[in-house]
Amino acid sequence: MKKDIHPTYYPNAHIRCSCGQDFVLGSTKEFTEVETCSKCHPFFTGERRATAKLGQVQKFQDRMVKKTAKK
Repeated sequence: MKKDIHPTYYPNAHIRCSCGQDFVLGSTKEFTEVETCSKCHPFFTGERRATAKLGQVQKFQDRMVKKTAKK
């Protein structure tokens, strides 16, 4: 490796989630805050949350109807 071009690596970097969970990982930043982690993310917890709004789905469907009508 070339000298003085790589960032400093912290093998014991602390990662803190908004839910309060703390992790120790290797990173180029000494401390990082994240919004979701494996403890609170719906995919890992099995919890269902409504993430898509009905308006967004309706807009997509309207665009598809317009696109097929032009053909």
